[in-house]
This record gives sequence, C-alpha cells and structure tokens, in this order.
Amino acid sequence: MNIGVFDSGLGGLTIFKALRKELPQYNYIYFGDNARVPYGNRSPEIIYQFTKEAVDFLFKKKCQLIIIACNSSTSTSLRKIQREYLPKFYPDLRVLGVIKPVIEKLKDSRLERIGIIGTKATIKSEAFIHEIKKVIPTAIVFQQPCPLLVPYIEDSMRNKKVLQLLLKEYLDPLIKRKINSLILACTHYGIIEKEIKNIVGSNIDVISEERIVAEKLKDYLKRHPKIERKLDKQKKVEFHFTDPRSDYKKLTKLFLNG
Repeated sequence: MNIGVFDSGLGGLTIFKALRKELPQYNYIYFGDNARVPYGNRSPEIIYQFTKEAVDFLFKKKCQLIIIACNSSTSTSLRKIQREYLPKFYPDLRVLGVIKPVIEKLKDSRLERIGIIGTKATIKSEAFIHEIKKVIPTAIVFQQPCPLLVPYIEDSMRNKKVLQLLLKEYLDPLIKRKINSLILACTHYGIIEKEIKNIVGSNIDVISEERIVAEKLKDYLKRHPKIERKLDKQKKVEFHFTDPRSDYKKLTKLFLNG
C-alpha cells in the first residue's frame, strides 16, 4: 500500500519533497489537479467535490492513507471527508490534512500575534482561527487572502518584480499589525519562503508547512503501527496530473529542486 499526496496543483510537491526526505522508505503517489487550479477562489461545495474525486483516485491507486497537501481542501473539506465519506466508502483507510500539524507546532512557539496568508477559500473558512483558538485562547489572529500568488507560482514565477509587488501588498497590512509569527497557509508558498522572509524581517517567525507535516506524519505512523505495517517500502514514486501539459515536468522540477 502507498502514501498518497494530493494538491490542487503543484504546491503540494513541497510537502511531497519533505515527506520523502523524512520518510524515504515508503512508496508515494502524487496527484495534482492542475487542470482546475487554483481551488482557492472556488466555493466550498465545489472544492469538496474535487477533493472527493482526488480521494477516490488515490485510493484506487492502492493508497493506505492520503495527505491532503492543499489548505483550501483541508480547511473546507477534510472534516466532512473524515466524518462522512470515509466511514461510508473507505472505513479502513485514512485521510490527513495540513492544518493541525502547523497549529501544534505554533503552540510550542508561544507566539500570540499571529498572521495568516492563504487563498480566499482558506481564509474565508477561518479553519486556522478555530484551530488556533483551541490551543492558544489568548491569540490575536490577523488573516490576509492572497488570491494572485498561486496563479503566479503555477506560471513558473517568470517575473520576480511582480512577486515583490504582490508580497508587499499582501504582507504590509500584517506587518503593520505587529505580528510576531506568520503562517504560510498554502503549500505553494513554501517555494517563495525566502522572499517572504526578506520582506517580513527576522523579528517575525515564518511557519512553513512542509517540514512540520513530514515530522507529524512520522510521529503518526509510530503511533499507528497497524497502518504503518501495511505500507510498502520499495521507495517507488508516481506522479499523476489532470492536465499533463507540456511544461508540467519543468514545474515539477522547480518545486522538487527549489
């Protein structure tokens, strides 16, 4: 059985890369719905439908568990997938998200003026706020939707000046709020973490998801040996995309090597 990794496009490859570095022994299947990226500007109902389709695809590929490496899907659909869809159709299989691992990490940091950047869907869901308030009731949270970042990144990041302008527009309001930590609530943003850090400065703790998710999956498998024993360990890797366009190999290399 395999570990599946799903994202609306290519951003989840940052998670995929970290998983393979932390847990190289397992078989992985990556599925990117790049034909319909970005998810962040779509309704929760449509995102849930797309997420169900991705789950079905990966389970048919003999995945024992799936990491939804997409904050838009995690924030709008994960709970419903876990509570309603899996018990009915896949009771012995598991689907995990990317939000809770980050919140658990944030709790350890003891930083309470928290900024969040993400897609419109992630920000509108307020999923991060709900989870943060559970573990840090005194936290003050500021959110900023960044609808143009994912399309920019998926378009090979051709113009660095455009990126600088976008980041300044999105990050300045949070900096003015005097945040002391910033959650990159989109797996795409890991590839521009350096540029984000350059703008927010060293006084703000930037929290990117990929390393945290990998560490938490390692811990999860230790705590669930019955699931871990079902996973094959031939280090095999597969990639699947809904739109295998001519430049997807180049973009995949950008994310895996960036």
